[in-house]
Amino acid sequence: MQLLEAAEYAKRKGVVLKGDLPIGVSRDSVDTWVYPNLFRMDTSTGAPPDYFDKNGQNWGFPTYNWEEMSKDNYAWWRARLTQMGKYFTAYRIDHILGFFRIWELPDHAVTGLCGKFRPSIPISQEELESEGLWDFDRLCRPYIRLELLKEKFGDSWTIVASNFLKEYKKDFYEFKEECNTEKTLSSKLKLLLERSMLTEGEEKLRRDLFDLLQDVVFIKDREDPRKFYPRFNVEDTLSFKDLDQHSKSVVKRMYYDYYFHRQESMWRQNALKTLPVLMNASDMLTCGEDLGLIPACVAPVMQELGLIGLCIQRMPSEPGREFGIPSEYSYMTVCAPSCHDCSTLRAWWEEDEGRRRRFFQHVVGSDELPPDQCTPEIAYYILQQHVESPSMWSIFPLQDLLALKEEYTTRPAFQETINDPTNPRHYWRYRVHVTMESLLKDKSLINAIKDLICGSGRSYPKKELDTNQGSEAERVPLELQENGAFETAVAIV
Repeated sequence: MQLLEAAEYAKRKGVVLKGDLPIGVSRDSVDTWVYPNLFRMDTSTGAPPDYFDKNGQNWGFPTYNWEEMSKDNYAWWRARLTQMGKYFTAYRIDHILGFFRIWELPDHAVTGLCGKFRPSIPISQEELESEGLWDFDRLCRPYIRLELLKEKFGDSWTIVASNFLKEYKKDFYEFKEECNTEKTLSSKLKLLLERSMLTEGEEKLRRDLFDLLQDVVFIKDREDPRKFYPRFNVEDTLSFKDLDQHSKSVVKRMYYDYYFHRQESMWRQNALKTLPVLMNASDMLTCGEDLGLIPACVAPVMQELGLIGLCIQRMPSEPGREFGIPSEYSYMTVCAPSCHDCSTLRAWWEEDEGRRRRFFQHVVGSDELPPDQCTPEIAYYILQQHVESPSMWSIFPLQDLLALKEEYTTRPAFQETINDPTNPRHYWRYRVHVTMESLLKDKSLINAIKDLICGSGRSYPKKELDTNQGSEAERVPLELQENGAFETAVAIV
């Protein structure tokens, strides 16, 4: 009732509310309790490794049973969108890639590394055999050699081996059955540390043990042992590096085929079945968060369906680019310097000196050394780039707008991140450190934001609109009506 009241008030004031459709639901939610048949409860949802986390992400949500959902034309999804439509004029589909395919992990996984795409076409045993690969045990078993144990654990290797491993042939080890998954391994490690049987830090020991457990070339399908999936970043594994040259060549070819070629048609058809159902379930404008490892089929499908994509400058979709160029974005996009799932503009500026210098050189066009902090002048420049872009919408986290004034940057920048998808312990607990009342009185901040919006042509000062006659649309200059900027102006202002 409160949300409905706020939404109706906002609409009367010409303010658009944009909702969010999360990609997953908690395995302890009312949805999984009432509709357990719609979810694959023995799996977990995540994302493969990327720039932000070399071990991938494990969000802990069960994956969807799309086959079951299709039987009633995705009624569960349609009900969610119908409800959202009561409050919002537009909405964002979180991780829209999940409607093409999802990164699926077993429920005993802790990290997001050893997963597979669902749906996807696995590599069959017959394919491997036809290429001369016969030793499936060698390819799927963690590759743990005595030399590696000594290198990783030093003098403690015997303690580690006696507690977690067993020797199955001379100088080769495998994990004991009671600790051969990431979750059971973590539990046993915690128990041994409580008993002071190991002296190293828990985090380092867990990481080293996980490295051993994840060192495989292929992951065997849990439902069909004759089907296999190449481990992500397989060339980084010791198991791959110790293969003969012919086997390496075959594995590399199959890896790139699995991740970048053989699935495209299936993923396209999958999205064309599910996304139109969502889009037709309400009158809301549909936007899609299309960041991450993007299949080739995603952009054409989004264009075909009229879906609005997301552009984050530090995460460009164009291959070979380190930074996006807002002036080159297409109209059917939402652009932003940051969002709730990444660090703020100020925090990003402080995170990586090398990237900061390259940004200053290639985007700002200066050969000078950039300042260590994101000054109000730099914030203004970056915000101006975005608001002047051709994108349908420019949307800014409040933290990035507050960076326009030095007095609002006293809190450490790293504390302003709303959500860290790579860290399940980082909860959504961000609170603005200044009051709404003080912001309403801050005329210089308000004028700086107003200048950005009006200077970009996305809106005109209110007095210009009020002095014209006619309907609201007629009061807007003709050039704004023709390029659709009036609707954009209403949304942003």
